Amino acid sequence: MRTLVHLSDLHFGRVDAALLAPLRALVERLEPDVVVVSGDLTQRARSVQFQQARAFLDSLPGPQIIVPGNHDVPLYNVFSRFLTPLVKYRRHVTDDLSPEYVDEEIAVLGINTARSLTFKDGRISHEQIDVLRERLGRLPPGLTRIIVTHHPFDLPEHFDKDDLVDRAPLALQMFSECGVDLLLAGHLHASHAGDTSARYKIDGYAALMVQAGTATSTRGRGESNSFNVIRIEDSGIRVERYSWNEDSADFEKVSTEAFEREGGVWASLRPL
Repeated sequence: MRTLVHLSDLHFGRVDAALLAPLRALVERLEPDVVVVSGDLTQRARSVQFQQARAFLDSLPGPQIIVPGNHDVPLYNVFSRFLTPLVKYRRHVTDDLSPEYVDEEIAVLGINTARSLTFKDGRISHEQIDVLRERLGRLPPGLTRIIVTHHPFDLPEHFDKDDLVDRAPLALQMFSECGVDLLLAGHLHASHAGDTSARYKIDGYAALMVQAGTATSTRGRGESNSFNVIRIEDSGIRVERYSWNEDSADFEKVSTEAFEREGGVWASLRPL
C-alpha cells in the first residue's frame, strides 16, 4: 500500500496561520509515502510569500511532488509575468517543473499548467503531452500511474467547463493509451472525487479524478479548509477528506470514498 497526502492552494500571503501547526503535525502522523502539492503556493507570487511557502514545505515529510499554479505567476508586474513568470517559484520552491516520483508500486508525475497569457486558466501544450507520453512509456508495467496538475482535467457537475485545463480531451486520450489511473488537481478550492466517464467517452477507459480544496487559505469559497489522503492498495483506491474543525482546532476526517478498477475503468464503490 502507498499513502499520498494531497495538499493544494496554500496561498501564502492569505493563509490562516492557526491551521499551519495542526496541519504539519497531522501530516507527520499520517506518514505519507509522498506529499503532493498541486499549485498556488502563494497569493501574489511575491518573494516573501515563496519563502514562507518554502519554510512550510521544509517542515513536511518527503518526498514531495510540487507543481505551480496560476497564483504563482506574477499578476501586476507585467515584465515579470511575461518574461520571467516562474523565476521566483524556481528560485525558492523547485527548479523542476516536471517532477517525478517512482517506486515499486506508484509513479507520480507533475505537469506545469500555469501560463502568463491568462489570469487564472491553465493549459497543457502539445509538447507537454508528447513528453509526458514518453515519460509514461518508460515506466515499468504494473504501477499505479498518477498525474499532478494545478488545473483540473475534469470537474464536479456544477462547475463551468471553462475551468478545465485547455486541451484536456487531447490529454485524456493520451492518458487512456498510457494507462493513467489517477488525476490530482486543485484550483477550484473545492473537494471532489469521481471518475472521468461522464465527460470523456473513451471506450474501456475512465480515470479517477481527485480535487483538493484549499488547505490553508482564508479564501475558502464556502468550503472549510481541507486536504486529501489517498490510500493506494491492490484492491483499489480510497480517498479520505480531512476538514478543519473550528471546535477542536484541528483537521478531522469527514469522509472516505472507495474506488476500484475493472480493466481500464475506475468506478466508485458505495461510500464507506
